[in-house]
Parts: sequence; structure tokens; C-alpha cells
Amino acid sequence: MSLMKRLCPIFLSSLLAMSAWAQTPPASTTAVPDTRSFKIFQFPADRIPRIDGKADDWAMVPESYTVGMDQLIEDSGKQPKADPKNLDVKVKVAWVKGLNRLYFLYEAYDNYWDFARPDLHNDTFEIVVDGDQSGGPLIDRFHPNKNLDKWDAYFSFHGVHAQNYHIFTPAEGKDWTLAWGSQPWIKRLPYANAATSYNFKPGESGRLTLEFWITPFDYAGSEGPQRAVETPLTEGKNVGLCWAIIDYDDVKSEKNNGFWNLSKEHTMYGNASYLLPFRLMPLETSLKKALTADWSFKLLDEKRRLVAFQDNSEGKITSWKWEFGDGTTSTEQHPIHAYQQPGLYVVTLYVQGPDGQARRAKVWDVAIR
Repeated sequence: MSLMKRLCPIFLSSLLAMSAWAQTPPASTTAVPDTRSFKIFQFPADRIPRIDGKADDWAMVPESYTVGMDQLIEDSGKQPKADPKNLDVKVKVAWVKGLNRLYFLYEAYDNYWDFARPDLHNDTFEIVVDGDQSGGPLIDRFHPNKNLDKWDAYFSFHGVHAQNYHIFTPAEGKDWTLAWGSQPWIKRLPYANAATSYNFKPGESGRLTLEFWITPFDYAGSEGPQRAVETPLTEGKNVGLCWAIIDYDDVKSEKNNGFWNLSKEHTMYGNASYLLPFRLMPLETSLKKALTADWSFKLLDEKRRLVAFQDNSEGKITSWKWEFGDGTTSTEQHPIHAYQQPGLYVVTLYVQGPDGQARRAKVWDVAIR
């Protein structure tokens, strides 16, 4: 049976309407390696943005984190250059240390917002994320094994190691996004959330603010979240990320009026090797405390009651003092301590430097059998 006969009519219609499928782009739009990289702002834990479709929480984010139209390429040949009277978009990406979430603020002006239809014909912010930068194809038709059954490729491969979201701007009477693949559960809480604010009707011009967060997955299977593996987000790490803005300007036309791509490779929507590195930045200096004490521990040997302590303090530090809760102390930065008796211990780390001193006690976290 041919591939076309395997596709049901509704699914085939949707695929053909999707801009990425409807176009016939060159395999590559540039022979020059793309060396660009971008930054992901770190929000302090006590100032996590509220998802309400408003930009006020993002006022602390410096402009150096903004990705504007000057970084995008209209690679379908419909628009010679960016025109803010037609479309103007700014995007900021952020994270919070300790959460495996990527936050986005999408602010856009469009001279014709196209969102009346229930299908893929909708102004769209399409993002692709590959949390561990493993790269490679991520959609079924790019599967390296061309002999694999279409549906086997879809359910075992499409969106599993990297994810593609078609976010409708705005979404009215439909889900906020198509999570393009076999794992639609990733677009709902507790894995994603979104809110949009706008004051225009279909076909009108105006400004839109979209605020959302997603969870990047190293494995997101069709069976659901029970076997899923989130990408652990850590400071200084890069994640693979790209986006395109699919601009429709005529509700009666099946074709879009622009595919504004951050990647220089059109097929980034289905191949994570064409994404760009975005670095998970530390807190901006203006948001940091001068000195913070913190630590963690690991039980090395239960039988010998041997514990390794790790200093995780931040700031300029010249001295450390540990109180292990059993009457003993250490001035090492990362001590290893052997407890003599079982018990629940209160361990305290004192740090000192030119900006002052700080303390971090943890009550009964260290439990020794």
C-alpha cells in the first residue's frame, strides 16, 4: 500500500495546509556555518513570571536578551525584508534555576491577524527545542530508516527526543498549541502553560502579547508521561532552540504570506541539527545577593557513616566553617565527615568574605542510620 493511501483524508489535509509541508524549500539556505548563539535569562526564584499574558514581570530582563526581526530570515521568498508595518516580533526566553522549564515572552504587531479558522491556517509561532542538543531529525518523514512504516515512525519517533510546537497567535476556540508529534500531553499542565492578551478581531491589525512556558524532554513518548525524561536545565548549559513565525494575511488563502525563520536552514522544523545554541545564563549581577551560603551532601558509605559535603555557596568567599551537628567542625570547603553514631543532625555552614558573612543550616536533612 502506498504512503498516500495510508494517510487518512483529514490528516493528509492538515499536513498539506501546514506551511512547512506545503513549501518546497531548498535543503539548505546557506553554505556558511551559522555561528550565532543567544542567551536565556535567569529569573530569581522569588520573581518567577506569572503566566497571565502580561509583560510586566519581564521588565527586569535586559534588552540584550531580545531576539527581534533582524535575526529572522523570510526563507520562502514571499517577503524581500522585514517591514514593521507588516509584522514586528520580539521574543525573550528565560528560565528559573531548579525548574526544567523554558519561559517565553512573545510580543508582536501584525497588520492582519489571521485566526478565524479551526485548522492549521492561523498565525503561528513555531518553536523547536532540543534540550540536550542531541540533534538529528525529529519528525517521521525525516526518519533515517525509509523502510519503516509511516505510523511506526510517527508513534516511536516524531517529537520524542526534540519537540515542535505550533503555537497559535492567538488561539481562539482551539488549543493554544499543536504539539506536533505523538505526545500531545506535553502541552498541558504540569508540563506547559500559556496565556495571551490582545484586543483585535480576525483580519484586524494590532498588538499581541503571548506568555508561556514549556518543558523540554530528552524522551517524550507516545505512551504518556510515565516513561518521560525531562531535560535537566543547569546554569551554563546550552539548549538547542529555534523558531519561525508563520504569517497568514488572508483567511481565504491556503498559503501563508511569510515564513520568518531564526535558523538559516528551512527544515529546522524537523531536524534538530539546525537549531541554535541558547545558553542558560546565571543571574544578572544586579539580581544577585552579594553572598549566599548553601550546600548539599551525599552519603558515601552507609556502613561507615561517611558523608561528603559540597559547598554550593555564591559570592566572594575567603573562609568556610562547617558544624556537623555532632560537636565536630571543619574549615575545608568540601569536607568528608565520618559520624560515630546514628542520628538526625543539624548541619550548618558559615561562609565569610569581603562582602560579609552568611549561614545555611539544614535541620535533619542529614540522617545517619
